[in-house]
Amino acid sequence: MKGKKPEREKEFFTDSNIPVKRTYYNSTPKSEEPGKYPFTRGIHENMYRERFWTMRQYSGFGDAVHTNKRFKFMLENGQTGLSMAFDLPTQIGYDPDTSAAEGEVGKVGVSIASLKDMMTAFDGIPLGKISTSMTINSTASTLLSYYIAVGESQGFTSEQLRGTTQNDILKEYIARNTYIYPPKPSMRLIGDMIQYCAQKVPQWYPISISGYHMREAGATAVQEIAFTLANAIEYIQTCLDRGLKIDDFAPRLSFFFCCTIEFFEEVAKFRVARKIYAKILKEKFHAKDPKSMQLKFHVQTSGESLTAQQPDNNIVRVAIQSMAAVLGGAQSLHTNSRDEALALPTEESAKIALRTQQIVAHESGMTKTVDPMAGSHYLDYLCDEIEDRTWQYLKKIEKIGGSLKAIEKGFFQSEIRQNAYRLKKEIDSNQRIIVGVNKFVDDSTQSQNLLKIDDSIGIKQAKEIKKIRSTRDNKKVEGCLSKMKKAAEKEENLMPYILASVKAFATTGEISNTFREVFGEYRPKEVF
Repeated sequence: MKGKKPEREKEFFTDSNIPVKRTYYNSTPKSEEPGKYPFTRGIHENMYRERFWTMRQYSGFGDAVHTNKRFKFMLENGQTGLSMAFDLPTQIGYDPDTSAAEGEVGKVGVSIASLKDMMTAFDGIPLGKISTSMTINSTASTLLSYYIAVGESQGFTSEQLRGTTQNDILKEYIARNTYIYPPKPSMRLIGDMIQYCAQKVPQWYPISISGYHMREAGATAVQEIAFTLANAIEYIQTCLDRGLKIDDFAPRLSFFFCCTIEFFEEVAKFRVARKIYAKILKEKFHAKDPKSMQLKFHVQTSGESLTAQQPDNNIVRVAIQSMAAVLGGAQSLHTNSRDEALALPTEESAKIALRTQQIVAHESGMTKTVDPMAGSHYLDYLCDEIEDRTWQYLKKIEKIGGSLKAIEKGFFQSEIRQNAYRLKKEIDSNQRIIVGVNKFVDDSTQSQNLLKIDDSIGIKQAKEIKKIRSTRDNKKVEGCLSKMKKAAEKEENLMPYILASVKAFATTGEISNTFREVFGEYRPKEVF
């Protein structure tokens, strides 16, 4: 039987009909091939010539009905993956009828208090055919369990589900603060999820190790990748300490970075992050599988860079940032909307943000060759500088005793705070120009049709959760939560118990409160 003829590689041309090769070499060493260790030029051999990045716009607000409508709107407009935002009560494990949730239900994301909410959010969206990213950390194990249960209710096994849970608790202690439990039990929950997904949800990325929030808090590009990779080392060691083998779980680790408007530095940052991560996995952790050494990352354009003044300027900022992310080789991308300095994005604004990605993909020509920036003398210089400075930070963190020790000592927090102060002084003194803010100021106002979430969502959600508690089998719920609590007091993997609880319609708050009883709550030490 004759072998199948290899498919002919698609040919690309510029608008002037000049042929475009897959790769070009200048000062870049030929040893650094795209798709090969150390992956400086990208983790795939053909990159976007073969397949574009996943266009994953961040959505979620109000209740599950509103979010379901927005999901469908974005999918109809060409979005290729879902990205789910949750409100603060969901993020920190409180039900919408508690006093702690008052005034926050549905405001910065969708309220998901029970399996019913999750089923409504994905009604009519087949989970086995779409990839979903969930920006959730402290309650990530609960939200993933909801997702698995919804998938099963639609007829999909957990093996068929694709997506990502952020689940990066270390950066919460550093920069974002939506933690619940102390570091040790939080790391245990993350280890449980990674182990469970490796066995039961093999296409899922159980953690997205995030530099985004540290960058938004004021970190430099160097600090962003150094601190993120230091956290990655901590997570990897946690998994190894519980007996997992590096090549069994490392291919399903993923990352989440910010992209600001310092265009060339951002492109260089992504290249360096890939290179250093590959070396760490190969030389420190002795990974053998090339997929273990690939730094797969999602990018979100910088929310902190958006301005409330002259918000239409943000469209331009986002376009520049999205191009840097693409030239840096991102696997998926979220582009912020023009009105996000003022409110959650409207449908119109979200569509413009998505169209920005589509224009970059289909019209710019930058996807016709792999790694078009390779060989730039300026870029090579930036890469060398960023790499040297990143290794210096990683060695310093290792001397402190790793990420957990560095967090406890306030090292990350102090470094970020100092740089944030420097940036603020530069803006205040007009040394750093922000168009429309401290230069080219226009007193005329741009009319904005803003999305507003009123408190009626909170009242509605509180009624719904009370109704669920009154109609479910409460003895079954109590039994599931009791078994989960006993497992938490031992060393068992908690995922099967959480999954059983959510299927019995235990609420987000009830599951979190059960763990609070065992693990306690984290109270940070004041760091000066």
